Amino acid sequence: MSADDLPGTAAPGAPSPPPGLVVIGHFDQSPGYTVDRPRGADSWLFTWTTAGRGRLSQGATGTSADPGALVVLAPGVRQGYGVAPGARHWRFWWAHCQARPSWRAWLGPYDTGDGVHVVAPVPAALHGRVESTFRRMLADARWTGAQAPPAPPLDDPADPDGPVAVAHGTAAHELALCALEEIVLLTASAARSAVPAPGADARVRRAQALIAADPGAPHTVPSLAAAVALSPSRFAHLFAQQVGESPMRTLREARLRHAARLLEGTDLSVARVATASGFASPFHFNRVFHARFGQPPGAYRAAHR
Repeated sequence: MSADDLPGTAAPGAPSPPPGLVVIGHFDQSPGYTVDRPRGADSWLFTWTTAGRGRLSQGATGTSADPGALVVLAPGVRQGYGVAPGARHWRFWWAHCQARPSWRAWLGPYDTGDGVHVVAPVPAALHGRVESTFRRMLADARWTGAQAPPAPPLDDPADPDGPVAVAHGTAAHELALCALEEIVLLTASAARSAVPAPGADARVRRAQALIAADPGAPHTVPSLAAAVALSPSRFAHLFAQQVGESPMRTLREARLRHAARLLEGTDLSVARVATASGFASPFHFNRVFHARFGQPPGAYRAAHR
């Protein structure tokens, strides 16, 4: 399938792109634009609003899409979206693809029900970076493998090559997914840190940020406690009270997610993945990875590459 085979805008009842494709586009729609998919989509839908307002619903869950919000709809549930009532227009970027398994851990905290993920508010300082990454994703999806990828389109949404691109070829497909992964990581990390839980202690948030920034580092309860100026016992108690699990359990989960991303995106040996993720023993790594993901690291890599 090529971009020429897709409608300029999705029509009510129009099926979503087939699974396995990476399709990206940018639209600026007027009031009356609506799409209804009674059987849901076969792939994930990512939307990033730059102006106006949209309205998205899936199952019994609905949300508005304001500028600076990444709204993600999981497949398989009846969905609909369009220009929000009362809005003059809805300008947005969108992408259909199969989400990489590691993205679900980043999107999970923003699941509002029925597979609707609202990643917001994303700090305004990141909006330009996110939109430029979408532009690069559109250009990368058009790459044929010859010479350099085309330059990203200008700020004017009237792209002379059309508003939609389908990634063809392994390189274009993977480059486009890498750009979308950058968007997911940027927005999910920034929105999470921008909206601390009510009553969250700044020292606990700081420790969580240290773990997320480098899960493979030799973190310990004493080292994390020292970084936030608490005694180890006080830190461990406060962390468990506010997070609901111990610092070491949080660290192990972060290391396992990091290991999963390395298995998906690199050719590092399992032993090197274990070391890079902070596990001293490959045997221990294999055991806890199997318990967490339901299969050993080698089988996980084969299933998710």
